[in-house]
Amino acid sequence: MFLDKAKIKILSGKGGNGTVAWRREKYVDKGGPAGGDGGRGGDVYFVADEDMTTLMDFQYQSIFKAENGENGRPKSQHGKGGKDLYIKVPLGTVVKDPENDKIIADLTEPEQKVLVAKGGRGGRGNCRFATAQKRAPQFCEPGEPGIERELELELKLIADVGLLGMPNAGKSTLISTVSSAKPKIADYPFTTLIPHLGVVKKPSGDGFVVADIPGLIEGASEGIGLGHEFLRHVERCRFLIHVVDITQEDPVSNYKKINEELKKHSERLGNLYQIIALNKIDSVDEEIRQEYLKIFKEFSSDIFLISAATKENIKPFLDFVMQKVDEIPKPEFKIDIEEDLAAFDNDDSDYAVYKIDKNTYSVEGGKIIRLANVTDTRNIDQLYRFQNILASMNVYEALKQAGIKEGDVVKIGHIQFDYYD
Repeated sequence: MFLDKAKIKILSGKGGNGTVAWRREKYVDKGGPAGGDGGRGGDVYFVADEDMTTLMDFQYQSIFKAENGENGRPKSQHGKGGKDLYIKVPLGTVVKDPENDKIIADLTEPEQKVLVAKGGRGGRGNCRFATAQKRAPQFCEPGEPGIERELELELKLIADVGLLGMPNAGKSTLISTVSSAKPKIADYPFTTLIPHLGVVKKPSGDGFVVADIPGLIEGASEGIGLGHEFLRHVERCRFLIHVVDITQEDPVSNYKKINEELKKHSERLGNLYQIIALNKIDSVDEEIRQEYLKIFKEFSSDIFLISAATKENIKPFLDFVMQKVDEIPKPEFKIDIEEDLAAFDNDDSDYAVYKIDKNTYSVEGGKIIRLANVTDTRNIDQLYRFQNILASMNVYEALKQAGIKEGDVVKIGHIQFDYYD
């Protein structure tokens, strides 16, 4: 089954907690703190896999979580870092952040890797907080949380050649004739409801990829029928093969309708080079064949009379297609990729004070939120440290300037307290 859109949730690993521990060795008096740091949480990556052709796997699994870091251990031993998670996606997968509709990745090369969620930092053990004044700190830091995101995946198939035409024009029969693809084939419109990829082997042993795009109908570029869903799959082709069924009532009109839909979808598609394949010549006499050949020469000089069913004229047609694959380079697509700051959560911005309501104030900013995240409010030493850092950053002065009064509530990340001067 083919699937070219998916929504998933990813979670990078939480950093392991630091630990409180002490050196307890024979003959070592007052050994001091020896709590190790927690390990970093695992990162989450997308990796392009050339063996995948659909996003179907994401219908069965939509939540992906990297491994958490291990907690620190005594004897100043650090916890083990969490394993990174690598999520395989097909070539041509575009990753979007639905929160801002920005494209954050376009995976077009085999084994291309993109980081989408950095693991949380490990918390520091109590040995990190020893000073000349405080030689036996009784606290450590918890690990930072991982990053949780919802992302949208959209697949744009990467093929060298796109087959397109009206429903039942014979595209599926043609791709099964020239390649190893085995699409469902029957004599009724809309046989093909999903794109098919086929690999055509050259005499040299190399191959090129052909995409059989489901039949388009008038209005496809506006979303009528299934065409709007599939037009994006021909955007990255070198060129197109326009398959025309000359047994239909008005093949010329059908040809023009398809090209109008391409132009409406994008300027590039409208101008993309086409080879015209006049198909099903086995069902008409020679006079009709030559009549349509003459008519279609008004649109292109590269026209072939073929029968995908009987394989008539398939060899010269395929030889010409191979020649064009060698001549026409792969298009270079440069999608505007936005800097994905959300993958790192490394906002080091200064803080700002906001008045939420009459008696509640919020302090926000990368550094100060991160400080709150690693502060254990159950530990009095950590709370003193948190308050001292707030004072050194002039947070209390900023609250006063914002108009805070005694008894008002202050929120910083998950920490909430009443303000008293």
